[in-house]
Amino acid sequence: MHTLFVITLLFGSWLIPLNAIPQESDAQRRTQEIVASFNKRKDAVKEKYGIRKEKYKEVRSEPATKQSLGDYSGTYEVSDWGYRINLQVGSDGKVQANGYEPASGRTGQARGFRLENARIAGALLTATKVYEDGATEKFEGVFINRTEFSSPTGNGVSTFGLGVVGSPVEIAGMTFDKLFYQFKP
Repeated sequence: MHTLFVITLLFGSWLIPLNAIPQESDAQRRTQEIVASFNKRKDAVKEKYGIRKEKYKEVRSEPATKQSLGDYSGTYEVSDWGYRINLQVGSDGKVQANGYEPASGRTGQARGFRLENARIAGALLTATKVYEDGATEKFEGVFINRTEFSSPTGNGVSTFGLGVVGSPVEIAGMTFDKLFYQFKP
C-alpha cells in the first residue's frame, strides 16, 4: 500500500508541471511566425586577384508589445514605394485605420483602403482590408522592433514599425510577400 502511494505521488507530481505549462495561443504562434519571416542574414566573402571583399547584412526582428494600445497609433510607411497606413487606437482598444498603396497597372495613382474589424492581440494586428472599389482581402501584421546590422560586431540600427504579410506585390520588377511599414512620428 505504501509503495502504491509513493508511485502515485511521484507520477502525479510529474504530471503537474506538464499541465501547468501555459499553452501558446494562436495569436502568439502567428506573431512568432510573422516575426521570423522578417529575420534574415547574409554573409558573403569574395576573393579575386588577392583582394578580399566581405559583405555582411543581418536583420533581427522581435515583436513590439506596447504597454498601452494607444501607443500603436500613428502613421506607418514603406518609404519611396507609396504604401501608407494611418492607425488610430483608442484607450478601449478600438482600431480605426485607413491607407493607400500603389494601384497595380496604373502608374502614379494610389488605391485607398480602410481596415475593418481590426483587432490587436499582443503585437498582432488582424483585420479585413476593404478597398474603395469594394474588393476585400485579409490583413495581417505584427508590430516589430527591427534591428539591422552591417557587421557581425556592430551595434545595429533599430527601427519600430509594422511588418505586414499577405498577397504578393510587385515593386520595381520584384515580387514581395511581406512589407515593413516604418513608424513615422
